[in-house]
Amino acid sequence: MSTQNINNLVELFFINYKKQKKDNILLTSLKDNSNCFTWEKTFHSIKKLSSEIKKYANKGDRCLLISENRPEWFITDLSVMLTEAITVPAYTTYAEKDYEYIIDNCIPKLIFVSNQEQFDKVKDIIKKKSFITKIFSFEKLDINQDNYVNVNQLFSNLDYQDSTVPNVLLKRNDAACIIYTSGTQGNPKGVILSHGGILNNCDGALDILRPLLTDQTRFLTWLPLSHSYEHTVQFVQISVGAKIFYAESIEKLIKNMNDCKPQLMTAVPRFYQNLFQKINVSFNKATGFKKILINTMLKLGTKKIKKETLSFLENLINKVLEKLVRKKIKSQFGGELKTFVSGGGALDKEVGIFLNAIGLPTLQGYGLTETSPVVSCNPIDDIRVETVGPPFKGNEVKIAQDGEILVKGENVMLGYWNNEEETNKVLKDGWLHTGDIGLFENGYLKITDRKKDILITPGGDNISPIKIENELSNSKFIDQSIVYGDNKPYLVALLVLSEDNINVTKDQIQKEIENINKNLSKIENIKKFFIINEKFSIENGMLTPTLKLKRYKIIQKYKNEFEKLY
Repeated sequence: MSTQNINNLVELFFINYKKQKKDNILLTSLKDNSNCFTWEKTFHSIKKLSSEIKKYANKGDRCLLISENRPEWFITDLSVMLTEAITVPAYTTYAEKDYEYIIDNCIPKLIFVSNQEQFDKVKDIIKKKSFITKIFSFEKLDINQDNYVNVNQLFSNLDYQDSTVPNVLLKRNDAACIIYTSGTQGNPKGVILSHGGILNNCDGALDILRPLLTDQTRFLTWLPLSHSYEHTVQFVQISVGAKIFYAESIEKLIKNMNDCKPQLMTAVPRFYQNLFQKINVSFNKATGFKKILINTMLKLGTKKIKKETLSFLENLINKVLEKLVRKKIKSQFGGELKTFVSGGGALDKEVGIFLNAIGLPTLQGYGLTETSPVVSCNPIDDIRVETVGPPFKGNEVKIAQDGEILVKGENVMLGYWNNEEETNKVLKDGWLHTGDIGLFENGYLKITDRKKDILITPGGDNISPIKIENELSNSKFIDQSIVYGDNKPYLVALLVLSEDNINVTKDQIQKEIENINKNLSKIENIKKFFIINEKFSIENGMLTPTLKLKRYKIIQKYKNEFEKLY
């Protein structure tokens, strides 16, 4: 279906609700299988919760939502929109100072929390903020009953007799949500996304996914819904009448894939990098005939994804390998996966080729929170691994003289919340200046670098640290890395070793670095390195909630160690 004539995201839900079998399951928590909602129950829950929200919030009021992924997250988001208020999602991994910053910045009228654990993170802040009028929770809280509304208690008494579809007055250019950027460069900025911007993204996504859809396509969701990528995906899921499963945690992701047998799943590059390393370790243990089968599968799969012609015999062997090897690999991920979609950062070329070659189709896309968030994505029938695909229809993309990617269209944000200065820095004459460097190859967009992350040598050469870090992290010895050397005579690196290799000697790592350097140009070579024992994580503040390195913060922490290498 096209969303071009739909006015807002709530209307999108109501239109699709009318088309569905009302007792079809829509939302399921894999943490608690009894926590599931049919289309019918979801519809009435949204109506019930929105009527409660209306008692405390008006049009344009902000509602902060702090919760792990679960059915109530989706219902709350739609209920807030139905009241014409604005959802402000926040990561459950934030520190107290991050919550206080966002609360002071967006001044929410209401706060939604999933449980006691999430409430405890903000309860001291709430006491100091008189503008917060009510707390809503999905589970029982240990506070005075008059101070909060238990959402699931509301849902225990739904009026199934009233099937009237509410009239929604929201327009496409109204604000749907304020999503705060992950703050890799400093304080997060509140990105105001419109209903039309997200609907525009749905249209582009449907073009990509249409060949893969079934009567009730199964999606597994694990990336935080507070991230713009997964937030928009939930409306794509509604557009296709999907069945949505919420994963327990990243640690249980493979188990959850076997639990619900998803056909589609979105994730960030870090997930695929880990997958690449784990499968490679397994492949390296193979011997004899099994090893021959694996190597042949990789060789022929790589030729195919690179669009090299296979001979008649190679085609025949490739089809046999589809049943003998690739089917077994797919079975480890539920057996019915039609594609992964990668976004939220650059997917390493080697990882992309590998996953596609072994029968796990992986579509790389590109976007920013500021573009609702997708700009482009590879189609399933013409994957070009080194690119991020052609731009979605409805948004215009051009390359500036300095190579920066500029985007214009309905998907571009309305601006940063309460921050006109920063808005004007990136939005000029309707064009969003992305900060990414790229070019077009036969209509497909290719990202070559980030403006902010470019290292410049004293000789004036521009170097991409991300490219080198991907090479380092593809090594079985190295789990994480940071490359350093802006305006320095040579490059150095900080390394975090993989768990299986924490006891290897520095000489072994030196040899590995020398091998990696052979794949790099002379100016990209790593001359020296140091190893740390602490892994970068969300908990220690070195990774964003979407697993991106907080480069500036890491470099500041280890600045002395870096400088000692010169």
